[in-house]
Amino acid sequence: MMIQSLIRCRALNAFVLTVALVGCGAHTPVAQDYQPSIAQEGKDVVWIPTPTDLAERLLKAAQVTEKDLVYDLGAGDGKIAILAAKQFKATAVGVEYNPDMAEYARKNAQRAGVADKVTIITGDIFKEDFSKATVVTLYLLPGLNIKLRPTLLAMKPGTRIVSNTFTMGLWSADQTIETESGHLGYLWIVPANVEGYWSISGLPDLGHATGTLVIRQQYQELNGTLQMPAGRVEQPIKGLMRGNEMTFHYRDANGTTRTVTGKIENGAFKGYLMHDPSIQISGRKTS
Repeated sequence: MMIQSLIRCRALNAFVLTVALVGCGAHTPVAQDYQPSIAQEGKDVVWIPTPTDLAERLLKAAQVTEKDLVYDLGAGDGKIAILAAKQFKATAVGVEYNPDMAEYARKNAQRAGVADKVTIITGDIFKEDFSKATVVTLYLLPGLNIKLRPTLLAMKPGTRIVSNTFTMGLWSADQTIETESGHLGYLWIVPANVEGYWSISGLPDLGHATGTLVIRQQYQELNGTLQMPAGRVEQPIKGLMRGNEMTFHYRDANGTTRTVTGKIENGAFKGYLMHDPSIQISGRKTS
């Protein structure tokens, strides 16, 4: 009996050791009965699901379509990624740090019938590459938004970013979104970098001469001067970037405020005067 008991004891120890070694492997099994709870702690924030009405408003403000690749940073239960795919026909990727929550989101995508359009990555939003996204959605604390800000600003001009509740510090939102229930969200459009010197022609005040546009830029806001040919007083300008679209205002020789608008492509500007679209304006960045 003592020998049989010793054999059983060794077999049990071997089984326990095997289970322990499997548990220490590269893949940790996800609990089958996992259910998230509101305000549960995550890596950097607690989990609070975005209200459906606000999620819809954010995606509408970002003008999401079937042509978009939406990245939801901090995907939680997958609600926004699933909504982007199911209602807006976009391809969506959610990045979620908690492996149990990530698997839960994958199952939600399967149940919603959009597993072919939604991918949930178990990963860290500060390490994953989301540079190909055309839309980025966030529900992070202000400090995390600001930490992400340089990465977001380096994305392709025109990329739309929407955030539940929290802002980006000094980078003012292009639009504030509010629901009937009082929830707030914000939209930013990544601006092209246009700071520097531009030669510009086509303005009536310039005649056939070329002027110099000196632009200083803080996020999407522009200011600077329009330097006229010799003998003319330079004029201050103020403007705004919306992706690749640039608009700026200046006063002409008669003191009338004029507005120029157009697009930036490959270091060149093509636009027109707002009050007279037949007047074509062109420019090129010189430094």
